Amino acid sequence: MTCMAAAGAAAPAVADAVPVEVPLEALEASLGVDAPRVGTGVPVPVVGAIEPPRHHTGDMLPSPLLPVIPIGTELGDTLVSSPVPNLLGKPETDGKGTVAAPATPLLARGPGAVVGSPLTMPDASNFGLPNVVTPKLGVITPELIAAPKALLGLH
Repeated sequence: MTCMAAAGAAAPAVADAVPVEVPLEALEASLGVDAPRVGTGVPVPVVGAIEPPRHHTGDMLPSPLLPVIPIGTELGDTLVSSPVPNLLGKPETDGKGTVAAPATPLLARGPGAVVGSPLTMPDASNFGLPNVVTPKLGVITPELIAAPKALLGLH
């Protein structure tokens, strides 16, 4: 029990995205203007379970021969904000412009390959020997599934 508890405690925590703030405060002191704020999250890809190849009746090789590898992550929250002075020509109309993109799940699946055997299953009409056929080759296309959004604001 102690070994299992130690192994569980030693496993790293999986984060969806690592938050990153771009340090622009030095611009305020050197240029004398309000600096924009830029913050985002760097995605941490996590490899999912690989779907095992399946054997079909009549095929000598499993399908797909090269499995598809799913990788999931989350595009982190992104916020870019900047002061907008004298929006209507008056100091009391100072505002802030923002562009925000909320966190979005992302799933990527790598390409896979389907390969057919150049031989058939044993044929009784050919004295139990397999027949030679044209081998089949197919590529499973990669996929990228996400629905990113962005919000533009002025306040």
